[in-house]
Amino acid sequence: MTPRTRPAASPAHPRSGVRFNRAPALALAALALAAIALPWLLQALGAGYYLGVASRIVIWAIAATSLNLVLGYGGMVSLGHAAFMGVGGYATAVLVSEGITNGGAHLLVTVAVVALTALVIGAISLRTRGVYFIMITLAFAQMLFYLANSMKGYGGDEGLTIRARSLLFGLDFKNGFVLYYVALAVLALTLTALARFVPSRLGRAVLALRDDEVRAEALGFATYRLKLIVFVVAAVIAGVAGALNANLQGYVSPNALHWTQSGTLLVMVILGGVGTVGGALVGAAALLLIEEALSAYTPYWQFWTGWVLLAVVLFARGGIVGLVQQAWRRVRR
Repeated sequence: MTPRTRPAASPAHPRSGVRFNRAPALALAALALAAIALPWLLQALGAGYYLGVASRIVIWAIAATSLNLVLGYGGMVSLGHAAFMGVGGYATAVLVSEGITNGGAHLLVTVAVVALTALVIGAISLRTRGVYFIMITLAFAQMLFYLANSMKGYGGDEGLTIRARSLLFGLDFKNGFVLYYVALAVLALTLTALARFVPSRLGRAVLALRDDEVRAEALGFATYRLKLIVFVVAAVIAGVAGALNANLQGYVSPNALHWTQSGTLLVMVILGGVGTVGGALVGAAALLLIEEALSAYTPYWQFWTGWVLLAVVLFARGGIVGLVQQAWRRVRR
């Protein structure tokens, strides 16, 4: 008797596998093209108002991605992260109010001020762990909040309205199209950098630190230095998002530094998927679109959003992105 041999796979199988493997890349390309075409589509439909909504989603997605770097990859739960977004907004708003509209100067000053602030806060906060780290970041955020309230020359508790906007290479951020595309470019760079960071040597070291800091330290990793680098880089990204948000709103107030704004960023990250490259983007889009849709019908939209978040926490631990990944794996079987 000849041994039974397994029948050869039909030619359709490998082709099907190739299609499945290419599907995420094609979906990503389609999403990118849709994002690029969105302003023109909205203009053609006479729905220009929603360009501001789209810009807001992109800007908050940048800030949420920066928190995801700290939380999802660095394993540090911060309740003061939005303060860096507020500091970036104030840095730009103060320069504009003083008559300095050069976008390059705004970027340099924002990065320098936010990086220095994060370096000081991180150097102190990162000497603690767990709930103590959470409370110290919260305390620093509230200190910055009250500092902004006390700056009477720049609006104090009423906030600061800016008449002009940043000018970068002749591009005026007062133009909704310009601001949207600049914010979209910053988001694309942030997500690309995060995707490249994760498999890098530095990224693997940070992930090892997140999974078991004691073991990482025993293996010789400079855990404190690694956490401080991640903390400062994430803060700078949030600061840039804050500068863009100040240009979008034409206004910045102390509320931008309040710890509740950090809570909003946390909700975005959890809703989208902690520790996933696109999770913060998905979470920011989901939360802000829910707000936009429900606020038109009820002033209690936060109540219904809370139920959505509760459902995600209970039934989709990986967030929306994790849910999609699970569905995709089932389809491929």
